[in-house]
Amino acid sequence: MTESTPTVPASTIPSDVYDRRWRILGLLCLSLVVVVTAVSSLNIAIPEIQRSTGASQTQVQWLIDAYALVFAGLLLLAGALGDRFGRRGALQVGLVVFGVASLMATVSDSANTLIVARIVSGIGAAFVMPATLSIIITSFPPEERPKAVSVWAAFAGVGGALGPISSGLLLDYFWYGSVFLVNLPIVVVLLIGSRLILPTSKDPHGHALDLVGALLSIVALVTFVFGVIEGPERGWTDPLTLSGFVVGVAAGVAFVRYELATSAPMLDPRLFRIRGFSAGSIVVTLAFFNAFTMFFLLTQYLQFVKEYSPLKAGLAVLPNALAMIAVAPRGPKIIGRFGVRRTVRAGFVIAASGFALLATAGPSTPYSVIALAIVGNGIGMAVIVPSASQQIVAALPLSKAGVGSAVNDVTREVGGALGIALGGSVMATVYRSQMTDFLEGVPGVPEAARDYITDSIGGAYRAAANALAAGQDPSGIAAVLHEARDAFSRGMHWSFGLTALTGYLAAVVLPARLDDELPTRGV
Repeated sequence: MTESTPTVPASTIPSDVYDRRWRILGLLCLSLVVVVTAVSSLNIAIPEIQRSTGASQTQVQWLIDAYALVFAGLLLLAGALGDRFGRRGALQVGLVVFGVASLMATVSDSANTLIVARIVSGIGAAFVMPATLSIIITSFPPEERPKAVSVWAAFAGVGGALGPISSGLLLDYFWYGSVFLVNLPIVVVLLIGSRLILPTSKDPHGHALDLVGALLSIVALVTFVFGVIEGPERGWTDPLTLSGFVVGVAAGVAFVRYELATSAPMLDPRLFRIRGFSAGSIVVTLAFFNAFTMFFLLTQYLQFVKEYSPLKAGLAVLPNALAMIAVAPRGPKIIGRFGVRRTVRAGFVIAASGFALLATAGPSTPYSVIALAIVGNGIGMAVIVPSASQQIVAALPLSKAGVGSAVNDVTREVGGALGIALGGSVMATVYRSQMTDFLEGVPGVPEAARDYITDSIGGAYRAAANALAAGQDPSGIAAVLHEARDAFSRGMHWSFGLTALTGYLAAVVLPARLDDELPTRGV
């Protein structure tokens, strides 16, 4: 922590804000849950969307990643706008945009229209998420902030689990648009509650908005994440993929140079010299790289390979959230006893062991093994993320709370996008190779059906449904689906095996760069 970071006494928090701080936390956690649920609920709806719209594997990936692309690109700007003009207002604007996007998705009848709705929802979420954390850390005194941030992080896990459950319940009775429609009444309640409960706060110094820095950050983040998303599908050496990385890196370098030169930077790059800030950012990135890989692949595995219903698949991942709810609020006490470094190291080891267990899962694996693995991931995330997030946001003064929160959220989204892209790429490569080899020995399969079957396991089920409707041999169709389930499982083994390795390496390398105590200064 730098010497220039001021200690903020509790007396600087208005008494009326202090008195209702726990209600503020509750409303902001609900806002966070709505945004996070929008991601995880879509994961469980993917099979139904594929069946209803005929979405290709590329479109499925973009349904997930279009949100992350826009979200990550706008987070720093949205956080800065909240600091400059008011964090409550930024949250309310984000909720309105998010509600409009939910309505668009509700009435969509094609994969491409859904992708557009996801882009709009990413814009709204970019204003909501940093506002939630920045208002929390300006509403709580320093000694209570670690607990408040831990509760906030736990509810992110709650949203991750409630999404599949609510989505599964709705899909058992309604069409896929109901997954988005359910957001509208919640958004209305949050808008009313935010007006009545949330305090107004912003940068008291009224610094001018860093428009050049904001533009460069958007270009850098959007183009880099675009390269990550396109790499698995087009190839990592494809000109468009490489262009995304080149432009992203060039814009990132330009952003750093400009922020170092300007008198009022949106995000001072020198902050990354602070050990806790830089290491915390890397820790959160890797934690969400692993978590997003798990949810992206596991929800498909449960429905396609284990053949669970959407609701049963949603309930199957509930232990992950329950583990986070149980452990995260106790994080400050655990860290107080063992220190940040040992706690984060243990968290990575526990989570990685869960992934190692998932790397053995196949069509006949009992659910008890899956449950044990996802509980391990939940426990690991519950101690990793709050402590790392606290170190990130504590590096900035209260006047920059929105930007500090946005940095924390950018690391989550970039890590998540990388997890989906790379984890999905590894799985898809193994799946397509095995299914292509298998179909070479199966004569008489139409070319269109071959394309569906080799594209994704969802495509294989769609091709099977078409073949059954055409009166083809059920035994041959069953053999194709059996092979598709095996191929998906093998691809998942490789993805989760690499994810486990990443977690174990992180446990060895990263904790030494973290401050060994949770900071109580700054934000």
